[in-house]
Amino acid sequence: MAKSTRREFLKQIAFAGAAVAGLPSALESAIATAGPNGKSRVVIGTDKRVIKSESKVDSNLLYEMLDRCVAKLTDSKSGSEGWKKLFKPSDVVGIKVNCLFGHGVSTHPEVAHAIVKGLLSAGVKEDNIIIWDRSTGDLVKVGFKPNRSGGVKCYGDDGDWGELIERGAFKGRITKIISEKVTAIINAPILKTHGITGISNALKNHYGSFDNPGSHHANHCNPAIADFNSIPVVKNKTRLVVCDALRPQYDGGPGLKADSQWNLYSLIVSKDPVAVDSQGLQIIQKKRREVGLEPIKPQVTQWLASAQERGVGISDLSRIDIVTV
Repeated sequence: MAKSTRREFLKQIAFAGAAVAGLPSALESAIATAGPNGKSRVVIGTDKRVIKSESKVDSNLLYEMLDRCVAKLTDSKSGSEGWKKLFKPSDVVGIKVNCLFGHGVSTHPEVAHAIVKGLLSAGVKEDNIIIWDRSTGDLVKVGFKPNRSGGVKCYGDDGDWGELIERGAFKGRITKIISEKVTAIINAPILKTHGITGISNALKNHYGSFDNPGSHHANHCNPAIADFNSIPVVKNKTRLVVCDALRPQYDGGPGLKADSQWNLYSLIVSKDPVAVDSQGLQIIQKKRREVGLEPIKPQVTQWLASAQERGVGISDLSRIDIVTV
């Protein structure tokens, strides 16, 4: 990893300081991804009743699934207790969804709404919740309703970028939603394949969080994807990952290829985005074997190891605990 210049270092300290200034207990927001055993916990919740049809999701069942996952993730007696361990009423929370390629291959709005319900149970105010993606137009085409006024907000970056950041292989302008508006991030990607990175999931979801994603696809996005996710203001504000694995796509992504999707009926939940991506890759690889496709080559997903090296999370499967609920 390239060394940061003194100017970069001071800039990162400034961003981290801004986060601390925005939350009295902000140091707690850098919740360790690994538990006391040195492993990251990934909780997979599944309920085959959650999908009524390919286009309809049972919102109540989905919320119950998510609540069970959060309870298990946080060793809590209930989902509400778990949400309160992760978020405080004073938090301003951004939920980063993935909507670029439209219906069928984007984060289901029901997943984002279940997350909102969980945040409300922790006492987070509606006015302090932002559902966002790169473009408001992308949100609309998936079924989200834009809102910049009262209640839960929903809008895109829409070109509102902050100052230039350079970190390793990353050089770009980060969304002000992350750098200036929120104290906590919930990463809510959808699990699918990607022609350049092998899979698109939590780390790749943030390619909608800066101005020039097209400039960061060389060498299968390695190490640029890891370097962006290691920026302190991104890494330290990330409290939770809720991966939409209701209907993953095992081939032809990131665009829609409907005949390569299947019902998994699942959510993948963790504090560790790298562990979620590592487990997501295993799910995709298993499905590809089942249908007779070649596995995704290891060199395509080297960004996972790079992310672990940079302290973003854990990619080593032997250091990831998988729990099902």
